Amino acid sequence: QRFFQFFALAPDWAAPLLAATLGTERWTLVLDRTNWKIGRTEVNYLVLAAVTRRKRVPLFWTLLPHGGSSATADRIALMRRYLACFPAAAIRILLADREFIGTDWLKFLNDNNIPFAIRLREDLRVTDAAGPDLTLGARLRRARRSRFFEARLGAREEAAGAPLLHFAAKCIDGGWLIVCSNRPARAALEAYRKRWQIECIFAEAKTRGLNLEDTRLTCPRKLDLLMAIVALALAWAAATAASLLGSRAPARKAHGYLSRSWFRTGLDHLRHVFRTDA
Repeated sequence: QRFFQFFALAPDWAAPLLAATLGTERWTLVLDRTNWKIGRTEVNYLVLAAVTRRKRVPLFWTLLPHGGSSATADRIALMRRYLACFPAAAIRILLADREFIGTDWLKFLNDNNIPFAIRLREDLRVTDAAGPDLTLGARLRRARRSRFFEARLGAREEAAGAPLLHFAAKCIDGGWLIVCSNRPARAALEAYRKRWQIECIFAEAKTRGLNLEDTRLTCPRKLDLLMAIVALALAWAAATAASLLGSRAPARKAHGYLSRSWFRTGLDHLRHVFRTDA
């Protein structure tokens, strides 16, 4: 309690420490939100996480002063903080879900040479050189076999200043998984599969691991420090698992899923060390 009450550290002080645990010069970035309520208070983090083959850690985060979606300005400010610490060349690709769209946002990423693959809703309109602007759903129904195309996001009048993007789609559960990217469409669609890694980070930080939301903190300064401590704990658990397993992967059960995740392998070992003399 005294630590969170009296200590105030510099902004983004943990980012170099967290990046050092990844052990590689390039990583996949994933952007998403996690939120919960404490009484009437909304705790709403916008998080930018880094993912490698074995490790996944939050790098930067912003505590939004409201519930619900982030604004374009919030996302751009978060990415500027990243670019102040690391070069754009360190980004293999940035992944984000349907919430993180908008012409200004995509233009910012494109202008700063940040490769991205972002999922889109079917009702968004796109404009290409072949005809009138259509919703993505209508465009895909017209395309028949062609699910890879180039277009600009927005109706014809507003698409003039938007970057020309690659679109890729595949049918899932009777709907469409649609991804736009400034990189080749097929590769972007394949890379988007890694977006779920940030959901695993949130689960590990919350109900399946460190119980972040049980702290009951609501002060923004304390919450920012808390997330940094949690991020370091996640990184430490991942590094411990990598050290324990070496080049091996965790054992799998008969259904193919891991018997224990990388995070749980590392966390269980750390807990054992802290609780015993072993």
